[in-house]
Amino acid sequence: MATHAPRGHEKVETSNFLMIVLILLTVAVGGLVEIVPLFFQRSTTQPVPGLAPYSALQLAGRDVYIREGCYNCHSQMVRTFYSEVLRYGPISTAGEFVYDHPFQWGSKRTGPDLHRVGGKYSDEWHRAHLHNPRDLVPESNMPAYPWLAEAPVDAQDMAPRMRALRRVGVPYGDDEIAKAAEAVKGHTELDALVAYLQVLGTARK
Repeated sequence: MATHAPRGHEKVETSNFLMIVLILLTVAVGGLVEIVPLFFQRSTTQPVPGLAPYSALQLAGRDVYIREGCYNCHSQMVRTFYSEVLRYGPISTAGEFVYDHPFQWGSKRTGPDLHRVGGKYSDEWHRAHLHNPRDLVPESNMPAYPWLAEAPVDAQDMAPRMRALRRVGVPYGDDEIAKAAEAVKGHTELDALVAYLQVLGTARK
């Protein structure tokens, strides 16, 4: 039976090497076209008016938030849907996250989006909710975090953490870094996490 040499698209489909090279080339070009322009748009690189870097205590709370995997169930990105704006507040913008490394965007929501939770509830509400969510929301499947009230914030870790963030563009001053350990001294991880939650989304308010 006569065979013919593959040509055109058939040649690509029958060659593993050629298919891999072309896929990588397509992904690379597509990525460059989509990502590179973002570095030159002020809306994605400049902070929104009123946005400030996290304080030492808020930063410690953010570290607890990430460590405990809160992002697995809670996004921090109000999308451009009318129903989301009604429930959560103004849509999220890139300028609100320029000091977040990494940012907590996403669409995975076992629990509600938290980007506009700052100031929505009192500190006491957050403390009770974190200690046992079902005391306030009976149908909640969120785990309890009672040990956070007993765990002290690691004060000595804060200055190196803030210096590292300054290297990637967060404008922490020398004085603020020098006082970081004192600012979190005597606070628990629960205090820090509540402080972090209470600042989320407040720059737009």
